[in-house]
Amino acid sequence: MNTRMTPAAIFFAILSLFVSASLVHAQDIDWSGSGELGLVVNRGNSESESANAKLEVLVQKNNWSNESTASGVYSRDSGNTSANRFVLANRTDYQFGGHRYAVGALRYDRDRFSSFRYQGSVALGYGYRLIDTEIHRLRVEAGPGFRISEIRETSKQDDQVIARGFFDYRWNVSETTEFNNKTLIEAGSDNTFAENVTSLSVAINSRVSLKTGITLRHNTEVDPGKKKTDFLSTVNLVYNFKPKSGE
Repeated sequence: MNTRMTPAAIFFAILSLFVSASLVHAQDIDWSGSGELGLVVNRGNSESESANAKLEVLVQKNNWSNESTASGVYSRDSGNTSANRFVLANRTDYQFGGHRYAVGALRYDRDRFSSFRYQGSVALGYGYRLIDTEIHRLRVEAGPGFRISEIRETSKQDDQVIARGFFDYRWNVSETTEFNNKTLIEAGSDNTFAENVTSLSVAINSRVSLKTGITLRHNTEVDPGKKKTDFLSTVNLVYNFKPKSGE
């Protein structure tokens, strides 16, 4: 299995860490985060293993906020790898006041079974919170960006200008239950990538929750024999962490 990171992935990872570290070392910051893990192991008439994990850190200071995310999916069936993907993402926004904000987003996606060896994007945009209450929250973002990708079949690099759209809806169903739906669209002249993530989490206690999710990923242009849409269903344990006051 080739796990070598490309220069693009290294760049995105370093930049994400730099932005997060800059805010973390500042004064009067507020940060929170979560880690989640799902694991399935099957033995007997068939042998398979499947795992998915995600780490998310949110840092806030005054009008600034930065969200860094790392996630991965891995699966083997009868000794053969059937899924191998990891994603790095970073999103920084600055609140103007009211419901308006500016946003910058980075994303690096490497999938062994995709038509693209990797896809990396950077985008700037304008965001607006259409709904912002204790129960419901809906924010939308739009703006231009640039995407670099490597086509697996030809090993050629494909660079193109994109339009990025992002929709984030959150519903606090009760004190212990939360519904979330996020949609990302990166539209380019050669390929449009879209991802929709729907999840429902139920808190077991103040730190641990159980989360079920469905992820749909779609590329409009793929190699012959490849499917345009990938589907992933997960059930994960989530650990929520946050420093105590004064730490």
